[in-house]
Order: sequence, then C-alpha cells, then structure tokens
Amino acid sequence: MPLPPWKQPVGVDAVIEGWLASGYVRPCLTADRALPASEGDYREIPADLPDALRRALASRGITRLYAHQAEALVAARERKHVVVATPTASGKSMCFHLPVLSALMADPDASAIYLYPTKALSRDQEAGVQKLIRDAGLTIPAIVYDGDTPGDARRAARERSPIVMTNPDMLHAGILPHHAHWARTFQRLKYVVLDELHTYRGVFGSHVAHVLARVRRVAQFHGSDPIFLCATATIGNPGEHASRLLGVPEDRIRVVGESGAPRGARRLFVYNPPVVNAELGVRASTLKASVRLAVDLIRARVPTIVFGQSRNSVEIMLKYLRDRVGDEVGPDAIMAYRGGYLPETRRRVEHGLREGEILCVVATNALELGIDIGELDAVVCAGYPGSIAATWQRFGRAGRRGGTSIAVMVANSNALDQYLATNPEYLLRGEIEQARIDPDNTEILIQHLKCAAFEMPFLRGEDYRGMAPENTEAALRFLAGHGVVHESEDRFHWSTDAYPANHVSLRTVGWDNFVIIDRAQGKVLAELDFRSTHTMLHEQAIYQHDGEQYQVEKLDYENHKAFVTKVEPDYFTTAMTKRKVAVIEESARAPLGRAMSGWGEVSVVEKIVGYKKIKFHTHENTGYGDVRLPDMQMHTTSFWLTVPEEVCMELGLGRAAAIEGMRGIAVALETVSTLALMCDPRDLGQTLGDGGEDGGFGGVDRVSGRSPQASTGQPPQASGGPHAGFDPTIFLFDNVPGGVGLAERIYESAHELVARTRQLVSRCTCQAGCPMCVGATSGDGIRKKAALGLLASIFH
Repeated sequence: MPLPPWKQPVGVDAVIEGWLASGYVRPCLTADRALPASEGDYREIPADLPDALRRALASRGITRLYAHQAEALVAARERKHVVVATPTASGKSMCFHLPVLSALMADPDASAIYLYPTKALSRDQEAGVQKLIRDAGLTIPAIVYDGDTPGDARRAARERSPIVMTNPDMLHAGILPHHAHWARTFQRLKYVVLDELHTYRGVFGSHVAHVLARVRRVAQFHGSDPIFLCATATIGNPGEHASRLLGVPEDRIRVVGESGAPRGARRLFVYNPPVVNAELGVRASTLKASVRLAVDLIRARVPTIVFGQSRNSVEIMLKYLRDRVGDEVGPDAIMAYRGGYLPETRRRVEHGLREGEILCVVATNALELGIDIGELDAVVCAGYPGSIAATWQRFGRAGRRGGTSIAVMVANSNALDQYLATNPEYLLRGEIEQARIDPDNTEILIQHLKCAAFEMPFLRGEDYRGMAPENTEAALRFLAGHGVVHESEDRFHWSTDAYPANHVSLRTVGWDNFVIIDRAQGKVLAELDFRSTHTMLHEQAIYQHDGEQYQVEKLDYENHKAFVTKVEPDYFTTAMTKRKVAVIEESARAPLGRAMSGWGEVSVVEKIVGYKKIKFHTHENTGYGDVRLPDMQMHTTSFWLTVPEEVCMELGLGRAAAIEGMRGIAVALETVSTLALMCDPRDLGQTLGDGGEDGGFGGVDRVSGRSPQASTGQPPQASGGPHAGFDPTIFLFDNVPGGVGLAERIYESAHELVARTRQLVSRCTCQAGCPMCVGATSGDGIRKKAALGLLASIFH
C-alpha cells in the first residue's frame, strides 16, 4: 500500500533514493548516469544594441548574454546566414529576436518572416515575441498567419505587420502564390527565421528546401535578399543540413554549436522491464512500467512529462495514471497532449503546464518541440524515440529550474530497444544522427518548379535552386511538353488554370483530416489525419480521447467524418496490418555471396486486415474483428535481398522454415541498418516477399511484429496464387513516398550490413531467438537456426 499523501517523500532526490533502494526498479536499471551541473559562459551585451531592447532584457533579469546568443547576434548583423545548434532550453529564441527587432527599429519599413514547423509552435512563439516587444516599450506588430487566422487579421498581416509568423504549408500554398498581395513584406525582407531546423528532414524537409528556394526567388523579384536565421536541436550536421535546405554554400553559413547556457545536474536512467517469459524473451509491458515510474514521480510531487510512441499509447497511459493516482492529485492534474486534440484543448494544456496547474502531462512527440511548457523536473520515455537526437530533445524538456532533474528511457521488447538497453553507452554517449534531405528528388523538384512558374515566369537562362540554367530550361521544356507552361520569346509562362500549390502536400498526406463527432453531444470531439484514420477510426474501433473511450459507430469515408459514442469498455483496440511490396523498376542489382541484392522503385500496399481487442491493465487478447477499408498505396524506393530457392533446399529448409529464417534476418538487418544509417526506425519499413513477379506476401502483425501466418506454421502465399517455387526476399524500404535515399545507401553497404547482421544474430546469447536478435519467436528455435544457416550460406 502506498503511503498517504501527507507522508509521501517529496522531490527528485527522494524518488531517486527510493528507486535505488527498491527491489523492482534497481534490478531493471541497465544504466545510471549522473551528469553534473555546468556553469554558463557569458558575454557582455553589445554596446550598440538599442536601449529599448536592453531595458526589455533587464526587466527579465538579463544583464549579460550567453556566449552563443552574442555570437549569433554578431553574425546576423554581419549579414551571415546563422545556424544555432544548442540544446533545448538554451535561449535560442533570443538569437533571432534580438537581430530582427534591432533591424526593424533601424528601418521601420523592414520585415521578417518567422517559420515554424507547426501551427501550435507559431502560436506559442507569437506570445513570446509580443511580450518582448511590450517589455521594450515598442509598438511593432507581430501576427500569426495560418489556417486559423480570421479574415481581418489576414489583411492586417499582409498590409501592416512587419513580423509574420507562419508555417511551411501556409507559406507554400497561401503566401507565395499570392506574393503580389505581400509586396510590402517581400520588398524589404531582412530576415527569414527557421526554428526547429532539425524537423525539416526526409520528404518534408526536401519539400521545404524548395519552398525556401521559391521564397528567395520571390524576394529577389521584389528587390530584397533575406538572411536566414536558423535554430535547431543538436544534430550531427547542422552546417551541411542548413546548406542543402537553404540552397547556399556551406561557407556562407555561421554555425554556432557551443552552448553558453548553464545546465542543472541531471540523472539519466535506462530501464529494461523484467522478463516475464524467458522462453520467448518477452518482457513486461513498457507502458505499464512507464506508468509505474511516473506514479512514483507524481506522488513525490515532481512535475513530469511522459512521452508515448503513439496516440493510442498516450491515451492508455493517461487512463492508467488517472486510475492509479487521479484521486490523490485530481484528474485535472494529469493531462494528455497529442495530435488530434482540438487547438483549444492543446492551448488549455499548455497554459496549465506553464502555470503549474498540471503535475504530469502524457504526450507524443508534439511536445518535443520548443513550445513553452514551464518548468518540469522529470522525463519518462516509454520506448526509444527513434534517434539519439530525439532522445536528448525529450530529455531536455526537464531540468529548466537549475536543480537536479531525472530522465528515464524505458525499453520495449523490440530489437533496437533491447540493443540500446544492453548497450546504453551507444545511447548516452553515441554520435548524434545527421539530418538528411533529397531536394534533387525529381518528383519533388518538378512539383515545385510548377509552383514557381505559377508565381512568376522563368527567364531563359535563369537557374532554379542552384540547378544549371540548361537543366532548368530542360525541365521547363518537359513541363511545356505536358501543356502546363508556355514558351514565348525569352520566357516560360504558366499556361493552365490549375493552381499547382493546392495539389502539392509538403507532408505527403492528404490535406483533409477526418473529424470525429460525438453523436450524443452533436459536436466535434477531435480530428485525425488520413493515415491514422485507417488504424484508429475504423468501425467498432475504440477511440480514446482524454482518458475516456468512444466506440466508432460509423465512418463516413467519403466525407471524412467519424461518428462516435462514449462507452466504458474493459478493452481497447489495435489494428493489424499487412503489407505487399512489388518492384516497379530495378535501378541496380549485384550478387551478395550466393544471394542477390538490389534496389529500385517499388509499390507498397498496406491493408488493415482486422483489429484486436486488448484488455486494459492485463493486456490480454480478448477477441478480433474485421476491418473493411480501402488499401493505402505508396510509391517509394526499396533495398531487397533475395535468397534463391536452391540455397534453402540445400540447407534442408522447407518453405515455412525458410520464411521464418528470412523473417529473423529481416528483423536483425533492420536493426543494424537503422544504427548504421543513424536514421529513425520509422523511416524504414520492412516486409518479406517473393523474388518472383508476384511480389510481396508478408503480412506483418503491427502489434506483435510477427507474421500471422508464422504463428500457425502455414506458409503465406504470394498474392498471385500458388506456384512451383519461390525465392524468399527481404524488402527494406524508405517509409515515405518517393524515398529519401536510405534504400540506396543500404544497397551500397549491403555486404557490410549483412555481415553485421550475421554477427548480431550469432553473438546473441539466447538459445532460440529473442527480440534482441531475430525478433519474438514461438520458442522452438527454428527462426534463429534457419537465420544463421541462411546467413552462413550467403557467405559460403
């Protein structure tokens, strides 16, 4: 029984002491690191900083700048592009507020555009810059321009506001196509601020690189040449990434990478839940373990944030926490924050955190970014966030008061988490990943070339985003051949009525979310993106919202509406997914020992085949249901590894055993590739298929990570029907439409990666296979034995 609230030990130190003395926490700690506090590195405020800004800083108790703030201010005033790459809560916003406001005070006709990756962040930062302006006694307007901005405010932003705060999507589709209406902004555009630069990676970052190229082109047309001021969490290549994103040489970018901000002491833990099934290598629930640790923190009145990997996991942990300690602290002291909540709900949670009214918030990565959520003292990550950079970004959300803070990563049973749990130095001291984009992706480039041509004609000999003039001209002639531009004398004009930006989504998902309507109340409860709808809003799904459960009674797919009714079930639902991969075009192939490797363009078809009912708290499977929704199709790039049928036969492996062995190799190869490429595991997709023309046959149960067919011992069939032979093939594909080059890099390093895969499986101390090597198995050892045999035969 827990102690009554008035007898509970209070504070971070009490929690740490209790964990280290406990019989259930300490045995599961695979890492315990104490990072000491560090002093700040300060510089004097430049003598020529306007007095008004000096007074504003003084009103906040700031008499000196951090070293990185002073360095960024000097570089910006020297008209250098700047990238500030320092940890969370190091005062990065002052690195761009001070030069921007100084420029606007010196030139009342000057302007600046602030770009944030999300609407929520721009709204949060709007309040921050407006307060700084008020503290300085200035009357400089600053306004957010996004989809929620009312008409009169939009007009004011265009005509009178020198600071416009927006997001890439609105800049792309709502501002650049109408740049003539924004002439006041673009004529004297001094600075473009890009906050959270590390979020602009992958396909999204590749799109944003072209949006920024169009900004520079439009600005130059109106007579300005803006400087870019960028801020990012720590990444491995801030200068290179900014160079590719901005389309400027790296030597023109000043990287400010050493933080001068003081840092409080921090205690880091890696917690690996206890094994509950030694034969299968299954561990206790990550969600329940995270809740248990969070309960200790809440009872000790430690302000805490718990990060979940998905919306569903956030809602489950919210329910469990309220069930455990809601009566002790009040249910409103424990809240959730995730995508899908309506804006007013998110604003209410943000306000409660800043004011100290909320003791614990359970969140998705929506709170990884720099939204001001006040002062927290503990972070619990339920599962590895996907990258070392994201891990430290989450850890950095606590410890802003200067005292000791706690950061815990709770591992789950998958291979990558288990590798990190047993090799915590990789996580705690490993090299930070690099952010990667591919703006030269032909499909993305052509889309934005159309948008740029709509915005203004191209002159013959003009280059686009550093592309040679002759290549730009060739691309424009390609568009002319398709009737969307018209060549006349020395110009290429847009020549169709279509509005291209409306058909180019930067985030590669549909523009329209699905709205969730509470039937009893007759009002909108929340909204959900197109992809998540398939897994969370199918009919009979239990949709969880703010710790309560709603059953989906009807999904109006055409009109993007889901109608739900509040219920009180003892279970939640989770969808089961199958994937099929088909090769569209092979770009390269090469032998790999006795196997064959290749990469190229593929079609990935995902189908939600059903759902499971999972009992709350015990997590028992209590039933299944069918789902009938259209397939989701994606065109991307993939690496593949095919083992010929004769190799399997020589090893004495029947079809079922060969499939199990290849599944084991696929799990280990995905782990090795993720670590080698230093990418987010969610950037790679994996399935098993046939090297023949029928394509992939490997349905993957996304809940357990195991093949539904494998559990029955029956071999899955290719979609084209039974045939005499088959060549089992592993597909590792870029999990974003169009791809970002990961598959090609795996292909180029295939020999080394497969050798590392063999090493990982052979050195694992388990007998029959486990989540750390070949994934969860049935315990008969077939998967690991077959995987080792196939790997040995490849290099024979």
